[in-house]
Amino acid sequence: MRYLRLAIVAFSIIMTITIQSPAQAQEEDQSIIIEVEGNPLEHKKYLETYHPFITVIATYNKLFNGLALQGSPNDLAKMGTLDFVKAVHTVQTYQTNSIKTNLYQKPASTVEDVTQGNPDIVLPSTLNNTTFTGKGITVGVVDTGIDHTHPDLKENYEGGYDLVDLDKDPMETLETEGMPTNHGSHVAGIIAADGSLKGVAPDAKIRAYRALGPGGSGTSVQVIAAMEQAVEDGVDIINLSLGNSVNGPDYPTSVAVNRAAELGVAVVIANGNSGPDNWTVGAPATATKALAVGAFANSQTVPMLYDSFAGKKIPILPMVGSVPWELSMDYQVATGKSSNLEGKIALIKRGEIPFYELAKEAEEKGAIAAVIYNNEDGLFQGAIHDQGQPITIPVVSVTKKDGEWLSQFASEQRHPFIETIYEKTSSGTAAFSSRGPVTVNWEIKPDVLAPGTNILSTVPGGYMPLQGTSMAAPHVAGVIALLKEAKPNWSNEQIFGALKTTAQRVNDEEGQPADPIVQGMGKVNPKAAIETPAIIYNPSLTFGKINEYRKTTTVNLTIENTSKKPRKFSFNIPMKQAGLSWNLPLPFTVKAGKKIEIPIELSITSPQMKKGIHQGWLQLSSEGETYYLPYLFINETAEYPKATGFEFSLKPFSKDEYVYRLYLTEETRSVEVEFYDPQTLLYNRTLFQTEDTQVGMNEGYINKREIGEPGSYLAIITLQLEDGTYESYETELVISPEL
Repeated sequence: MRYLRLAIVAFSIIMTITIQSPAQAQEEDQSIIIEVEGNPLEHKKYLETYHPFITVIATYNKLFNGLALQGSPNDLAKMGTLDFVKAVHTVQTYQTNSIKTNLYQKPASTVEDVTQGNPDIVLPSTLNNTTFTGKGITVGVVDTGIDHTHPDLKENYEGGYDLVDLDKDPMETLETEGMPTNHGSHVAGIIAADGSLKGVAPDAKIRAYRALGPGGSGTSVQVIAAMEQAVEDGVDIINLSLGNSVNGPDYPTSVAVNRAAELGVAVVIANGNSGPDNWTVGAPATATKALAVGAFANSQTVPMLYDSFAGKKIPILPMVGSVPWELSMDYQVATGKSSNLEGKIALIKRGEIPFYELAKEAEEKGAIAAVIYNNEDGLFQGAIHDQGQPITIPVVSVTKKDGEWLSQFASEQRHPFIETIYEKTSSGTAAFSSRGPVTVNWEIKPDVLAPGTNILSTVPGGYMPLQGTSMAAPHVAGVIALLKEAKPNWSNEQIFGALKTTAQRVNDEEGQPADPIVQGMGKVNPKAAIETPAIIYNPSLTFGKINEYRKTTTVNLTIENTSKKPRKFSFNIPMKQAGLSWNLPLPFTVKAGKKIEIPIELSITSPQMKKGIHQGWLQLSSEGETYYLPYLFINETAEYPKATGFEFSLKPFSKDEYVYRLYLTEETRSVEVEFYDPQTLLYNRTLFQTEDTQVGMNEGYINKREIGEPGSYLAIITLQLEDGTYESYETELVISPEL
């Protein structure tokens, strides 16, 4: 009998695997991406002629040399034997990067319906502090499609493509087609709405590429195909408000992003909503040549539930359509199932019943307010729009973790009263915004910040506030449209450099500059970027991982003088720190209109410093301007995930074999996955063990007979590292029998 290992870092992944019968597996079509030698268009014709039961979903010849195929496992199995096929790639899942919301909620009919009496709402147009409007610039929105009939979007809509249904109408998923979507319309409105609501660049054109289907979920097949189509259509900018959990730079979609950038397209990507922990940025925001955007939160006064005895504060998120939470005294907490809610706060678990009905029932039972907690990890924002009988009590949402705490509090306390406190939050990086750095290459991400909380924008049928890095990225896409109009001769490298150079560094709650991996260069400032007298092309300085006793690394900094007169530059001498030795250039001058490259040298004596992430800021002064350059290195090791993105699914082409995938960020001796009982934490069985590993994506295969009994398990993924130490991670795994 074994017991659960203690060293566990949580993977916030819940997976359900259905064991299918051979007949089911045979009947269900699957998708793959094949990498080919030669011309993909010729291979497409060959497949259509000699393999008529295979559907060619997409042909990639710009960002990736290959084809996306769909067919039965038996038909797809034949693809691996073709002479021109170099490799077969599995399909990965991508999700939108906004805080989850109720996709069936009714939007507000007008902008005023949302903004009236709500000072915390942010309008996209407020970021545009210039006279430019994005005229003549086209932005490709790779997302859930858009409602191109919306009065604020239809004038700027220039077409696109639906990579889910394979037609030329990239409309959002309608309720009759599955779980409806609104995300792409919201993103497009932030960029270029031009009606009652104004986007950042209201004269920019929008092309929509529907890569995410019902519920805002899609695959790498559609994402790469959408990017290919956008490049083919000649867009100037691509916005990707989507991502996955792999914190690695060489993920296939990240490679496609880098290739798009090489072809001259400015690619903007949401950094993810898995903060505030470090190492949470996911692909494709990990791509080196894209601009990864984190979410900036404005200062606001927010109510919180508070238990003074436990010192517990619980943030609450008002639902769209709710009356304000203005409770001024302590109230008892009771579960929504209770028959007596008179004068109490009703605590309700999220389920299949609409939020309006849950809240209405609580109100009818006499509740003073309703708190609905999530049934999965993370935040969500629902809505309780008037359905003929308005709800007069405040209705808010909380996380699953906080909801379970409140449930236990209500059941254990003799008098479970809880108070409401009101706190003024500081402006800065939103708590949910994913942090860097990127594993393997140790780059600082995000690159910049933009508004990402309480953002009002267009959705099918009206307007709605949403939040997430999904809302931050299109702000920057709009800003780039402004810069492209203002500076038509600037390259994307110059535009990215100008945005980073002039970004405003933000502080944390203690009033100190937030860490580089939290904010990158800071919040974007369009006017300052357009008028900047200097561009620092690569201001984020990454010195890598230090494994030696002493190591000296040089990073070259490229500086361009965009003004009409020479500019002098000088570095402020950093404070002395044990183990660090900087060799910075002496004061230098850059002639008008010229650029130079200067070396930044850092020597590190490893034993004199703590292990882990080391980061800070260098100061470069020029003609009264001060530029803050973030730097980062890893000393020996850090608490970064040595493994991410664990997946387990039926193997393509197979009826009875499953494939696991695991992204490793450093060399390991072995990987083992064991099952434990989630209640008793006692060992059940070993799923697999392998010593054949490599840095990057690893995959292997397990016969269905070897998976074992269906049920709910705690899967512990244990790595033995090269130094002989072990690290373990956990994920919930549900193996379901066929129904």
